[in-house]
Amino acid sequence: MLYPSIDSLLKHIDSKYTLVTISARRAREMKEIEVTDPMLDEYDSSKLVGIALEEIEQGKLSYKHKE
Repeated sequence: MLYPSIDSLLKHIDSKYTLVTISARRAREMKEIEVTDPMLDEYDSSKLVGIALEEIEQGKLSYKHKE
């Protein structure tokens, strides 16, 4: 089973497309800036996209919709 689950992530971000976009941007940011401060104390995932998804699930990473 994947962690965090898509159902728990969609409680924080309402669209799968937005979820993918936000997590990919955060993973790219962590890769480019290797000194990025972690948003959580401990991560279960070792991959950057997994880390970004954990941050979303814990409510540390979100977005604001611009019209």
